[in-house]
Amino acid sequence: MSDTPAVLFVCVKNGGKSQMAAALMRQAVGDTVEVHSAGTHPGTAINAESAAAVAEVGADMSDQIPKPIDPALLARVDRVVVVGSEAVVDPLPGMAGTIETWETVEPSVHGIEGAERMRLIRDDIAARVTVLATELTAI
Repeated sequence: MSDTPAVLFVCVKNGGKSQMAAALMRQAVGDTVEVHSAGTHPGTAINAESAAAVAEVGADMSDQIPKPIDPALLARVDRVVVVGSEAVVDPLPGMAGTIETWETVEPSVHGIEGAERMRLIRDDIAARVTVLATELTAI
């Protein structure tokens, strides 16, 4: 058992928002937090606009691939963060951590698309990651 806190970010496809959150968390905390991401219904590729948006701030998700939730991982992490309102993660009996949902901004409802949309989503996620990083590193 590791003393390193662990977080699992989840969205539906694991190609965009959850990968962005994981990349931003890795950038913020390095090896002080074990960072994972997964999807409830994983897609086939990383969202290129999401990857470009995090790269603009020095984070990297280029080596990642969409993957499903590993039940063993879900059971042992300190925090599960569902990024966005589309995915649902049910708790497992005896889970070590808690599940929370981040209702992220969705600029497209205001007609904002493309790179500008991704930057706004990235900035919203980054602000939440900063708070979470502080919480996890204080464990």
